Parts: sequence; structure tokens; C-alpha cells
Amino acid sequence: MVKVGDSIPNVELYEDSPGNKINLSKELATGKGLIIGVPAAFSPGCSDSHIPGYLADPKTKEAGKAFVVSVNDAFVMKAWAKQMDADKTSGLRFLGDAAGELTRAWDVEFDATALMGNKRSKRYAVMTENGKVTKVAIEPDNIGISTSAADKFL
Repeated sequence: MVKVGDSIPNVELYEDSPGNKINLSKELATGKGLIIGVPAAFSPGCSDSHIPGYLADPKTKEAGKAFVVSVNDAFVMKAWAKQMDADKTSGLRFLGDAAGELTRAWDVEFDATALMGNKRSKRYAVMTENGKVTKVAIEPDNIGISTSAADKFL
């Protein structure tokens, strides 16, 4: 599993459309960053408390470049971003990891086929600095909201 000291994997994620590729290892090569991993866009825990916690917490902006990542396609993530942060004032960017590449590279994948139809990402939060992981919180039950919640993590 992802741990302090790890590099950010060199994989492509997608923002707004499949043609807009984002490489987090390049985006976060310098400076501070925050990556919030969620099991599913639009799911109750993600939409009702996990991401709203980060949207409301002023420390989110202090964390550097901030990204929400889910094993969803770019179109779903774009629609979810519009619902969660319509005016884009939070600074959070919503990225699709449709093929689960980042999720597998960081070994945070779990089989959610019975609940969500495929393998998904565990819920987590990761802080980075200059391309390296500096802090990690992975939910022990995969989907709960405790250690990775904004008020606990930031």
C-alpha cells in the first residue's frame, strides 16, 4: 500500500474528458499536494460528508494542489465536480482513474463488484511534497470516513 516516502506513480488520469490527460507525478513534482481517493463519485459517503469536509475546510487550500480521484470516467467526475464545487472556488480538481491505474499502483484497490459493479479504490487521503508522499490515511474498512476525513487528516 502507498506509504510515506513513495513517489507519485507516473500514470495518466483524466479531467473533464478522455482527451484531457493529467499526470499527477508531473503535476505534483514540486510543491505541496493533496490527493483524496474515493470509492465512487456520487455515492452517499463521498458526496454527503467526505468531499464536503474538504470543500469546507480552509486547510485544504493550504495543502497545495488538491485532487479528488475515483475509479470513474472523466465525464462522471466532471458532472460530480459541477455538483460539488460549481463555482470552482475550492481549488479541488476531480480526476477519473477509469482503468484504476493509480489505484493499483498505490495498492489501494478492493473488490467492490457486489456493491458497485467493479473493483474500486479504498477511501484515502495522501499529502505530498516535491513528488513524494509525506502523509497517508487509508480507511481500514475501505469505505468508512474516519482517518481520511478532512478534520482528522489536514
